[in-house]
Amino acid sequence: MDWGSVTTEDLMDALREVDWSSPPRPFSEFFSRFTIPRSYAKWNSRLKCNLYYYRTNYFIMIIVILGLGFLRRPLAIIAAALTALSIAFLNDSFASTFSEKVTRTVRRFSPHMAAKMRPPLTPVIRGRPSAKREIFICGRPRWVFVLIFSSVSFFLWFASCGLLIVLWAFAIGLLATVLHASFRTPNLKARLNTFREEFRAVWRNYSEL
Repeated sequence: MDWGSVTTEDLMDALREVDWSSPPRPFSEFFSRFTIPRSYAKWNSRLKCNLYYYRTNYFIMIIVILGLGFLRRPLAIIAAALTALSIAFLNDSFASTFSEKVTRTVRRFSPHMAAKMRPPLTPVIRGRPSAKREIFICGRPRWVFVLIFSSVSFFLWFASCGLLIVLWAFAIGLLATVLHASFRTPNLKARLNTFREEFRAVWRNYSEL
C-alpha cells in the first residue's frame, strides 16, 4: 500500500467500510510470534495485514492507554469516550448497529417511541432503491449525533484541561500499535482475511465500472 498517495477521502471511505463490530482476537494469538521484517515491502505488507486483522485489539489497546492517562481526570474520560463515539459514528456498520440496538432496547419499554426512531424509507428511482443511502441513527441523520457528541466532548476537553494528556496517550497508543503490527508475524488466518478484503475491493471497483 502506497501511504503517500492516500488522501483524506480514501481514509474516510475506509473508515465507513471497515466492519468494526468483529470481536477481538484472543490474547494468546495477539502476543504469539514476533519477528523482524526482512525488507520494506514485507514490512509494508505485514503492517497492512495486521492493522486490519487485529483492528479491534488495537482499538481496545488505545482505549486502555487513554483510560490509564485519565485516571485522575473524570471529565477527560467522558470527553474521550464521547470523542471516540463521535468518530465511530462515521462508520456505517457501527452507526447502523448502534441505532438498531438502541431502538430494540427502547421498544421493550415504549413501542410507540421506538416506532418514531425508525429510519425513513429509502427513495425508489425507476423501480430501484436509490444508490445514495444516508445513514440514520435513532431516526435522525447521522451528522446530528456527530455534531452533538463532538461539541460536548470539545467543551469537556476544555473544562478538564486534559488535551495535552490525550495527545501523549494517543501518541503512545499509536506507537504501540505500529510496533506490534510491524513485528507480529501474520498467521494464515490473517493472510487469508487480507486476500479476501483485497478481492472484495477489486470486485467493488469492477461492479462500479
